[in-house]
Parts: sequence; structure tokens; C-alpha cells
Amino acid sequence: MALFSNTISLLERSLDYSSLKQQVISQNIANADTPNYKAKDVNFKSVLNSEMEKTLPTYMTNSKHIPFQTSSESFTITKKNVQYNNNGNSVDIDQEMSDLADNQIYYNALIERLNGKFQTLQTVIKGGSQ
Repeated sequence: MALFSNTISLLERSLDYSSLKQQVISQNIANADTPNYKAKDVNFKSVLNSEMEKTLPTYMTNSKHIPFQTSSESFTITKKNVQYNNNGNSVDIDQEMSDLADNQIYYNALIERLNGKFQTLQTVIKGGSQ
């Protein structure tokens, strides 16, 4: 039985994405002064495709249909079109801090929504009385 029409599992996977994004941003910030370090980012498209394949199985009903291909690329990528510092490092600390704040807001919104789902479940279990 899926509670809340799979909303909780979807929120869980979104939290996994946010956690991965947090780890990558933290690595970039930690290596801001490391010579020749190339800043990384999370490839949202490959994360989305991976999750969609888990939840939406694809079936070919006709041999003329274009087959769906699974992506073997990793979720983290090296950022492109960035300027390098004198030491070959491509971390822009201001951009990383901005990304960190955006990710924190996203994470907090997911947690609030998840808490709301659990509060609704708790209300239903108690029979609506508090």
C-alpha cells in the first residue's frame, strides 16, 4: 500500500538529490584553494532520468518505436564554461555559497512538506481529535 500516492517516497528521493548536491557543494568549498581543482556540480538531468526509470517502466508496443536508453553517466559533472584562477582552480566561492543557500531553502521546503504529510497521517490515526 502506497501512502499519500507515493508522495513520501518522491519526497525521500528529492531529499537524496538535495543531500548529493550538498556534498558536491561542500567538496567545492573545501577545495577552493586547491591548485588545479575543477569545480563539480550535480547533473540534475541524469538524476531525474534515473528516478524516472525507477518509477516509470517503459514498454515498447511496436518494433518501430524508438527504444529508451539508460544513461550510464554519473550524477556529478565537472562544471564547464568557468574561469580559472591563477592556480588552475575553477571554484567561484561566491557562486558556491549562493548554491549552498539555494539548496538549503530547497531542503527545508522538502522537510516542511514531509512533516506536513506525517502530521496528516498522525491526525488520521488519532481520528481527527487533538
